[in-house]
Amino acid sequence: MNSIDTVTLEVADLSATSRFYSTVLGPDSPHLRLRAAGDPTTGFRGFALSLVVSQPGNVDALVDEALAAGATALKTPSKSLWGYGGVVQAPDGTILKIATAAKKDTGPVTRDIDEFVLLLGVDDVKATKQFYADRGLSVGKSFGSKYVEFASAPGHVKLALYKRRGLAKDVGVSAEGTGSHRLVLSGAASPCRDLDDFVWEASSHAPLATTA
Repeated sequence: MNSIDTVTLEVADLSATSRFYSTVLGPDSPHLRLRAAGDPTTGFRGFALSLVVSQPGNVDALVDEALAAGATALKTPSKSLWGYGGVVQAPDGTILKIATAAKKDTGPVTRDIDEFVLLLGVDDVKATKQFYADRGLSVGKSFGSKYVEFASAPGHVKLALYKRRGLAKDVGVSAEGTGSHRLVLSGAASPCRDLDDFVWEASSHAPLATTA
């Protein structure tokens, strides 16, 4: 295991969810898959997907597209010390953080996504960091027990760890939640579960596939 190829969202309505993500991410997203599942879940599911773009205008364009496709606003796009960003919740409940480090536009507005990042909210950042380091992931950035970001090769999903409550606060929701994460990570690794019960399975390299 040294990278994430795709993330799979387990959803109740495959056709409607597929339409949403095809509209927002494009029909050929290399990083996202969907499959039907009915496992019970309530509240915060312990993760968010971060779409990193190059400039504020691109943030606004993606947020507007997501809202028009049925998402709910959690945080209106705004400036901060680190850049510019907003947060929406997709109709299936997945939280999308759309952000840039840039403070102003430098080119034509597009909906291009530069990085696809999986943010996991975990109980023990240091222990989970070690879990993934032991399985081949290289640490790119680390801020003690608050945040860890793993290096990723071009074209792969980047993985980052927050404390669960810290991630919930960052995306504007309560940290409370129970049941299934409704998320599966796929990569070059044997199937396993991490310390917070996030599931890994062998990668099939299929983009935005929908399976029953």
